[in-house]
Order: sequence, then C-alpha cells, then structure tokens
Amino acid sequence: MSAFRTPRSHMDRLRNRIADGDMVRVAEEALRVMDSSRGTWGGGWEQVLDQLRALPAERRRELLHALADRFGQAGDDTEDRCRHLALCGLVSEGLDDDPLAAERHRALDDLARRQTFWYAARFDVLARAELAAGRPLAAPVVAVVRRAALDAYRADDLTALARQLTDPVLNVGEAWAEQAMRDATAPDWQALLRHLLTATASKPTAKWDKRARALLDTLGPDAVRETLLSWLALVGRPRTLPLEPRAWEPDINSAYDPYNATALRGLAWLLSLLPPHPGTARALGALVETSLRKVAGIGPRNPKVANAGVVALARIDSEAALAELARLATRVTYKNTAKLLDTALEARATALGLSREEIEELAVPAYGLTEVGRATHRLGEATALLEIQGTRAVLGWRTAAGKPVKSVPAAVKRDHADELKELKTAVKDIDKMLSAQSERLDRQFLARRTWPYAVWRERYLDHPLVGTLARRLLWTIDGRTAGYADGELRTLADEPLTDGTRVELWHPVGREPAETVAWRDWLERHGITQPFKQAHREVYLLTDAERATRTYSNRFAAHVLRQHQFNSLAALRGWRNKLRLCVDDSAPPATRELPQWGLRAEYWIEGDGEEYGLDTTDSGTYLRLRTDQVRFYPVDAPENWAHCYGGEYAMGLRDGQDPVAPIPLEDIPPLALSEVLRDVDLFVGVSSIGNDPTWQDGGPGGRFQEYWTSYGFGELNQSAETRRLLLERLVPRLAIADRCTLEGRFLHVKGDRHTYKIHLGSGNILRTPNDQYLCIVPKSDPSAPRTGYLPYEGDRMLAVILSKAMMLAEDTRITDPSILSQL
Repeated sequence: MSAFRTPRSHMDRLRNRIADGDMVRVAEEALRVMDSSRGTWGGGWEQVLDQLRALPAERRRELLHALADRFGQAGDDTEDRCRHLALCGLVSEGLDDDPLAAERHRALDDLARRQTFWYAARFDVLARAELAAGRPLAAPVVAVVRRAALDAYRADDLTALARQLTDPVLNVGEAWAEQAMRDATAPDWQALLRHLLTATASKPTAKWDKRARALLDTLGPDAVRETLLSWLALVGRPRTLPLEPRAWEPDINSAYDPYNATALRGLAWLLSLLPPHPGTARALGALVETSLRKVAGIGPRNPKVANAGVVALARIDSEAALAELARLATRVTYKNTAKLLDTALEARATALGLSREEIEELAVPAYGLTEVGRATHRLGEATALLEIQGTRAVLGWRTAAGKPVKSVPAAVKRDHADELKELKTAVKDIDKMLSAQSERLDRQFLARRTWPYAVWRERYLDHPLVGTLARRLLWTIDGRTAGYADGELRTLADEPLTDGTRVELWHPVGREPAETVAWRDWLERHGITQPFKQAHREVYLLTDAERATRTYSNRFAAHVLRQHQFNSLAALRGWRNKLRLCVDDSAPPATRELPQWGLRAEYWIEGDGEEYGLDTTDSGTYLRLRTDQVRFYPVDAPENWAHCYGGEYAMGLRDGQDPVAPIPLEDIPPLALSEVLRDVDLFVGVSSIGNDPTWQDGGPGGRFQEYWTSYGFGELNQSAETRRLLLERLVPRLAIADRCTLEGRFLHVKGDRHTYKIHLGSGNILRTPNDQYLCIVPKSDPSAPRTGYLPYEGDRMLAVILSKAMMLAEDTRITDPSILSQL
C-alpha cells in the first residue's frame, strides 16, 4: 500500500472546523485523519498536527478535552489507544491539563512488558508527556524505549529521548545487569558502567583503553575482577522481568537485552586489561559459549558479545587464556566467531614461531594434575583424589586413615572452603577440555600430522590431561602399531615398545581386516574403551556404482534431513554450510576443505518443500533438506552454486575463469575418501527424519511415509553395520542375553507380551504379530544402560537400542501409558 497522503478534502474540512471554532468537530476530524493514516506519522499528517499545534492555548485545551471524551472510541487495540493518547499528548504540549494521565500510565505499563515498539504507535510521545508532568519513567519503560531506539528504523526524536534517559544506567530485566547496578552505587563504579556502554566498536580503541585503565587504577584491579566475574556468572540466567512476545516475535526472553549487550562487550574488554587470572579466562570462555547459544527465531543469542569475549581472550597473555581460545576453537561453529578464534590462534602461533597445530597442543593445561589423569590434595586431615575416568573428572575423598567416604568431609567444608571451590571448578574445567580434546584428536586423521617421538610423549602420551585420551588410542611408531596397557606402550603381541622416531595416529584404512580385528580383540582384552571410534572406525571403500559414476557418489543421495541438526553437526565436523531459506537465493553446497590433501569435498543439498510455515520456520528457514551427490574438487576450484529451492548446481565463474572438473573418485586418497564419506554417513545417520519414531505417519501430508519406512527399517549403513558387529560380541554378555538374538538388520527381543524387532540403524521397533510399529521416544539424553565393557564412546544410537531392548525384555514392568496403549 502507498504511504499516507492527506487529501485536500481532509485539510479543507479541518481548516473549516477550526474556522468555525467547534473543537468537538475538530477533534472528530483529527481522529478521522489519524485513522485513515493507517499508523503513518509524517507527510500530510504533519501538516494536520501543525494546524492543531498552532491553535491558541484555550482552543487546544478545548480540543484536548474533546479528544479525551472520545478515548473510548479507540477500542481495545493497544496500538490504536496509544495513537489516540499520542495525539492528545502532542496537542497538550505546554498545557497544564492532563485528563488522560491515568490512561497514559496504563499504556506505559503495558509497554513495559514488550521488547520494543513500532514507531508509528508513538509511545515516545507518551513517555515525554510523563516526563513533562514531572513523573520519571519506570525502569522497565526506560528499557523498552532504549531498545526501540536501537532499531535500524528508529526516528531521530526517539534516539534523542533515549539519550535523555540516564537512570538506571543499565536496563532492568537481566540478573547480571541488576546485580551490577546494586554493586556499582559509588560514583567511580557508576562511571565504569557508563564507560562499558561506550563499547560500540568491534574492538576497543586506544582511547577506550586509556579511560578504562584510569578507572581500574581508581577502583583497584583485584576489586574490579572479583566484582565483574560475579556479574558474568549471572549472564544468560532467565529474565527477572519476563517480556510478553507478540505472535510474530521470536523467543525474546532467551535473548540478551541489546542495550545491555553493549555493556557486556565493554565488560569483556575491561577484563582483558587486568592482570592475567585463570578465573578471567574461564569466565570469558563461558561468555562466548553462552552468547552463541541458539535462540528460537534468532539464531545465536548475541554474536557481537561472543566476539568481544574472543577479542578479550586474545589480548590476555596467559596460558589459561590460550587454553580457552584453543578449547573454543574446537567447539564454536558460528562462522564469524570461529574466524576470530582462528585469527587469534594463528597470531599467537606466529608470535611464538610455531604452527597452529602446535599452539593447540601446547595450550592444553594440566589443571593441577600431577600425573596422567590423577592428582591428590591434602586438605587438613582429609585427602581429595581428583581422577579422570573416561571423559569425566571425578572428585573422591579419603579420611586421615585412608578410608574412602562418599561426600565432602565436614571439616573440609568448614576449614578449606576456598580450596574446595577451586577443586570443584577444576573438575568442571577438565570435563570441558576433555570433550574439546577428544574432538580435536578425532579430527587428526585428516590433518596428516606426525610427531617426533619425544614431542609426542610430552604433548600426548604423558600429558596429565591429554594422556588420558592418548593412552586409549592406537598409534603407529616407525611403522609399528602400539597401544598403551599395563603402564607401557605395547605391540599386538603385548611386547613393550620403548622408543621410536616418528609417531602418527593409527587408522584402519589400508590395514588387513585380520589386523583390525586383532586390535579390537587387544583393546577388549585390556579393557580399554576408546574415546571415539578408531579400531572400530567405519572404512568406506569405492563401490562399483561409484566407479561407474566416476566423479561423484550417490551413496548418500535421496535422504531427507532435519536442516538445523545437519547444519550444527556439519559445523562440528569442520564443514562449511549455509542454511537454506525459502527465498529467491542461491547457496553453495556443504563443503569441507582439506588443505593438507589439496581437496575440497562437497555434499550437494537443497531445501525441501514450498509451503511457508509448514516446511519452514517462522523466519523462512527450511526445516528439511534433500540430499544429492558427494563430489571432490581441487581446494582452490571455484565454488558450485544452486538455488535454495533446488535445481542443478553450476560453477560460479568470474573474471574469465575456466570451469574446473571434479576429481575422479579413484584418484582421491583412500583415507581422505573414507573420512569424508564417514562424515556424510554421520550427517544422514543422525539428521534423517527416518530416525524420528514419531514420524510413522509420514510427516506433513504424509508425503515422507515411503522414505521414513524405507530408511527406518531398510538396509544398514556402514555405521549401523559396525554397530551390528559390536552387538554380536556384546549381546551374549547382557543380563537379557537369553531373550535376544541378532538377525540381519534387527535385534530381536523376546518379551512376555510380544517379540520385538529393533532396527540397528534407526532404533525403530516392530512387534509381533504382523510387524506392527511400536513408537517409543527415547529421552533426549538417555542414561547408558549397564552393558559392561564397551570398546568406544559416543554412539548414542547404540545406547538407545540397548535401553529399548532392556525395557522390552521386561515388557510386563512397563508403566508408561503411551507405550502400554500400543501393547
């Protein structure tokens, strides 16, 4: 619709009513003009307001009361009522009459529960009227005005109003900000908060730092650090004043207040100017992760704050800060923040004359561990034992007599509270770092890293933390494979291997199957659970179909994946991907660059569906993807692009570039091919809608029924085949072994009510008779069943299958009504 224009008839009628001196008729005509404006203030409407403002004071007073008498005509719509109140406010400027003060106050109370407001509602006029009446705005109203003033489409007078509102310093509604305002009551602390709000650039300037240092000198670095860290600990907590989102708004209660977010950036920068401290690095790392947490309808909560945390860590010259940067580099998938982390680590590596990989290795702290995976701390008469068990750190206690106790001794709580707090913090830090290091090690297969033996022992095998992972993996030392058992590196024949020259991570590609099976037996014999699949790692060899297609693989084509889950998983595995939107736009395929191999792998995908809201999120992002080919190109080849809706991929050429042909699959090194296809298999195995037990109806319109059935009960992929081989060894040891048999694609479980078949790929269940589908939705984080020894960690589907098997073997004890109704 076109912008509002005031017809001459409106202007003429209004002018005639004013000339008649009939303010009742003037009020009616003004309201008629306002209604016809459809909420647009400007253009001809400004001419109307100019005429009304030009009236003598007494006439305006009459007009004000006439408008007030007609307030009931505004109805119940908040926007309409506010426009009516705003018109009254504009007419009454300079008058001492305020007939709608109570209504205005109620409207502002309603405003206080909003994230922002549309400028056409002119809440700013109501706010100014309150101030003119000598009544300060309530803190929640101040917060809304400030947020609205940050909007890209804000008006100048709204910005000017926001600048007037200096109390409170920060917006209320967030726990950290309210705590900051309670703590910062002294003038110098108030000045510090105001300075934090000037952190509007991407990184601090010399001028910003100079002012910050002056404040730190006045307040004292230790006092500032202790106080600021207490504020950061509250970031991300639920809002203290929940907002009321409108139908079209995202999850605003989980987002940061954008006004306070500027202060958070300044807070991060300020911490980087303090003397290095482990607590500072830890808090900044947590701020980065909290700020990147996904919010429905928004995406990452606040990338600018996350980036400020990375900038701050990069400015701190300490081992703890470097460790946080290295840890975050393995966890962060948001593109811009990941790029900042890469830049920071590369800069640190260059400064020290090391490679990026070496920096990541040297950045791993010991966290007080005095030997691999273990440390003891004497606290009075008690002894704390900090041990790494698998991928978790555990804190245990012993009395003076050496007797184990389950809980923290009372004397420790009373006399050693600070040391106890540090130990508990170390446990949390170790858990985070173990997860990050496990993922880093899993990526080393494609990094083609080798290490001098002595360096490898120092940074891996004998490192207090990394050693707990490295000692559960297999390594190739001068061509001989070895694992760590009984205190030494040992060969397959359990002979000690005490020295070497070069070391690399062992991979099953190119090994004889008998050797791989033998190492699996070795791990089992020594009771070693690997942190991820290595000896049991899937190997993807070329198929006849792939030799026939020559340059592409269709092995993982024609699947339907949940887009957001695929996108997150791809990022974690080092792939670059762009979310597909249901708009007229193009995107490259999901890609993983392998610079050590000179390759770029591509997985061709497209958005699925065309119905907005059914096939997309409210913001227009596709919920599902359809998959196509996997291809390889030289790493520097121009990118392929295709429409987000789907269609043929074509190479984007510029400046006279020639097209580059895909590399034949037979020319791809077997390890690189296997690892890329393993990634893609993982994407499908985790993200496919066929894994969702609630989709037995085929999803929207039933159009995925055929795919869901074929995937959920069809042939096993390579990962599921590995799972089947493991279950062949595992099932006989289970307490329910006499009720279980493995046949083809299924684990058969005999219950008292029925016999069940659990698919080894999807975990979906069929029950007798007639293979009726049984829907059991696993918990989001199911507890691993007690199955005894497992050779590797991380197979969530294996845990799901085993937990379902144990439940169904005792189906007479099931109490869940949703399951009982199907039995």
